[in-house]
Amino acid sequence: MYAIDAVKRIASTPLTARVLLREYSQRIEEVEPHVQAWETLDVARALDEARACDLGPTRGILHGIPIGVKDIIDAAGLPTRCGSPIYASQVASADAACVALAKAAGAIVMGKTVTTELAWFHPGKTRNPHNLAHTPGGSSSGSAAAVAAGMVPIAFGTQTAGSVIRPAAYCGVVGFKPSFGLVPRAGVKSQSESLDTIGWMANCVDDIALMAEALTWDTSFRLPDTPVAPRIGVLELPEHDQADAEMLSAIESALRIFASAGANIRSVSPPAAFNALNAAQTTVQLFEAARSYHCEYSQHKHALSARLAGLLEEGRLRTWDQYRAARAVIDTCKAFLPRVFDGVDVLLLPAASGAAPAGLEATGDPVFNRAATALHLPALTLPHFRTGAGMPLGIQFWGWSDVALLQAARWAEQALLRHC
Repeated sequence: MYAIDAVKRIASTPLTARVLLREYSQRIEEVEPHVQAWETLDVARALDEARACDLGPTRGILHGIPIGVKDIIDAAGLPTRCGSPIYASQVASADAACVALAKAAGAIVMGKTVTTELAWFHPGKTRNPHNLAHTPGGSSSGSAAAVAAGMVPIAFGTQTAGSVIRPAAYCGVVGFKPSFGLVPRAGVKSQSESLDTIGWMANCVDDIALMAEALTWDTSFRLPDTPVAPRIGVLELPEHDQADAEMLSAIESALRIFASAGANIRSVSPPAAFNALNAAQTTVQLFEAARSYHCEYSQHKHALSARLAGLLEEGRLRTWDQYRAARAVIDTCKAFLPRVFDGVDVLLLPAASGAAPAGLEATGDPVFNRAATALHLPALTLPHFRTGAGMPLGIQFWGWSDVALLQAARWAEQALLRHC
């Protein structure tokens, strides 16, 4: 069930928040032993919240909707373990700003979803609902898997490189990384001060927009029923050849569908400066994470995985001059964005190099996500395509503004659904 439909049913039919929450809790009982998307569940507490929703006035546009919260984001009374034994006993005393805003709009926190270790590459326990032998991606793995498996309609994630878009694409849901700073980050474990962005996953663009309005109080996120066909720019990043054949076929199929539905499509060539953009994002992330996680490295190194310790050591070797140079590359690329978006509403490109890889030892490559994160652009992935083996393939849109991106994405979603 889409969240937007559940809200309408609670408002106009005998459906109650408690009944809705029980439906989701039953689904969790069925699939969670296999998918393992949750770090902490508190269904009894969520039922109490649902009961309070039913007894009182409508709280807001998310009234009675259960959500998942990535386990680097504080939710009062629940652990925030950050995927690390260092924080195994840490319990949040207050809600993160994004959780508080969602609750104020009527959302009910079902629990905390699994994250990779300190929201980086070392995987957690979660499996891909479409094939349990494949990665769900990272670091918002639990959130993507929980939504994909029908355990909650919406779940929070965060992105520093590709940690919303990639797992959403791998798990076959809609993932949205808004523009940098759209959602306040208070109460979220920080990895990279200039890159960390709060996003969320859902099963349709309308649900993404519903959460956006709840978090921003901006009614312009109420999308029109009949959005206008967008102008779509096809962007081939310097890393384009890292997309596999099935992903490129999905992009080509999407373009045919969009063109037949009335979209204006043109090719967009990235400026030469973009050749250094992914490397610059990597340097910034390494440098800032090494400093953000200095306490964990210096005082609890024994509790870190070898991979995370290695990343932090690499970040500690990056110099201030290298960091400044990387930030300068990003600023140069930002200056080209008006030209890149000239004459188009959104840019289309792969959400990942392909479908979720087999195996649970790694979380995939954010090669097609780093650039949008570095540029602070809003990005969104849509499902609807599959590999020959039945695994989801996500296409990605970048926008110049959050609202324009969601409007174009809703149009694209409708075009894809009509074709299917």
